[in-house]
Amino acid sequence: MPTRRRALALLAAPALIGLAPRAALAREPEVFAPEGRAIRGTDPVAYFTNAAPVPGDAAQSVRWRGADWRFATTAAREAFEMAPDRYAPRFGGYCAYAASKGYLAPTVPEAWTVYEGRLYLNANLRARELWLQDVPGNIAKGEANWPGILG
Repeated sequence: MPTRRRALALLAAPALIGLAPRAALAREPEVFAPEGRAIRGTDPVAYFTNAAPVPGDAAQSVRWRGADWRFATTAAREAFEMAPDRYAPRFGGYCAYAASKGYLAPTVPEAWTVYEGRLYLNANLRARELWLQDVPGNIAKGEANWPGILG
């Protein structure tokens, strides 16, 4: 049979738990940038000007939102510097299809879509196929999940 002291301790435990320090949860970076390079070193402006992924040059780089963004030309770098939100991939360069499903996934430069003036990347070509089945719906779902899925 519990003693009175033990019963009081059990009743107080939930309140004390709320006062305990909480471990800080690690938050994912805002931009997916393996080895510090956004889009794995691919020029984001080239998706708009060349309609293709083009490798960037380390000599033409900009630090933005904690990542190194590389560009194939000075003109591309300057365009990005003038309007980075226009050229940077939505959802921080994480997989747009995964974002629509509520989680983060890495991306590859070859699995991409420009839709209504915004760049979206996917984890692979299969994820891109799934993404393309309902781009407006997937964007809406991804927007509802972003940036909460960063952690």
